[in-house]
Amino acid sequence: MDIVYGIMLDNGSGYNARCDSSLGLHVGDFCVIRKDFYLDYGQIVKQFDAPPPESIPAAPVEEERESGGTVFSAKKNEIYAIQRKATVVDQGKAHENQMRAKSALRITGQYVDRLGLPMKLINAHYSYDGKLITVQFSAEGRVDFRELVKLLSQEFNTHIELRQIGVRDETAILGGIANCGRPLCCCMFLKDFASINVKMAKEQDLSLTPSTISGICGRLKCCLKYEHEGYLELEKTMPRRGELCECKDGRGRVVDRNLLTQKVTIQLENSTHTVICPASEVSVVYLDKYKMRGGAGQGGSESGDAKPSAEENAPAPQQKPARQDGQGGQNRPHGQHKPGDRPQRPAGEQRPQNQNRPQQNNNPNRPPRPPRQDGGNREGGNREGGKPNSNRPPRRPQQS
Repeated sequence: MDIVYGIMLDNGSGYNARCDSSLGLHVGDFCVIRKDFYLDYGQIVKQFDAPPPESIPAAPVEEERESGGTVFSAKKNEIYAIQRKATVVDQGKAHENQMRAKSALRITGQYVDRLGLPMKLINAHYSYDGKLITVQFSAEGRVDFRELVKLLSQEFNTHIELRQIGVRDETAILGGIANCGRPLCCCMFLKDFASINVKMAKEQDLSLTPSTISGICGRLKCCLKYEHEGYLELEKTMPRRGELCECKDGRGRVVDRNLLTQKVTIQLENSTHTVICPASEVSVVYLDKYKMRGGAGQGGSESGDAKPSAEENAPAPQQKPARQDGQGGQNRPHGQHKPGDRPQRPAGEQRPQNQNRPQQNNNPNRPPRPPRQDGGNREGGNREGGKPNSNRPPRRPQQS
């Protein structure tokens, strides 16, 4: 029967491998693993009772990686095979490879400085048979390292793989001591990084100072995720900051609270005195002006009687009185005018035009306009000093 193990390499990366139970491997043993085209050396850190779902190669997908100027394919979610348990000779060769990896990392740093690449080298790993060198680095963005790979492959005469990792993975590899005084969680047991946001710190009533909620890596602390769900349960029975509450000492507003001890700090009204009370002895007060108008089932008054709304108490709009004439006070029918008004012109009759009306001249100093020579007819020829007739064809140019 095959057993699946979790393998950890000396550079901090890992993968899954399987072997037959007859080898008798246990957690903590070192072994030799057969990978794509080379042998690797690692330590067993975990044993799975059942094959993990993510390690079953149901539909292998090929990805392209550039190494040593050549391109080879590797299958994702592939479970490699453990060949044997490491012997004393294997362990000695593995220590020799670790010394060679340090030298390779130093030479790689020289080439990085020569090319001026914005990358930070972390570590290097030699495979067991020396056919592959894996160099891990971190950078703020994507780095074009194709020229670097060519130079390194010529220098070491082997395949080179450059792998970019994030700042959290870098901190997990390098290690350190957290603010709590213990080793970092990512170095001890945390292998998968969950998504963390600032909202988690707000819901736990923590200070939003970056130095307080950020870890060594510069990102939000991973421990914010541990107790987040517990804080959400404790917050359901606690009043929020700024709410008006009543306690045994009077009425005031919440200025501070402690979710773990379930106590709130209340500043009394018209006073600078504050009291600390358990959340069970505090009741939130809703003033009448903030209550909903309606029946008792819809958040009405304390007595339960529905209060009439402002629209119901408003007076009904008054109708505009009909227009009356000046004599009898009777309504004028449509089309009938008061005595003395100008009579309407009968339908179909046009307004008479006065043909002998003199020409108006608003400027008294301006002389009157002389009569037109053409008698007012524009269909004739061009008048003197006027615009040319648009109906007349253009004049042909004279040829010399």
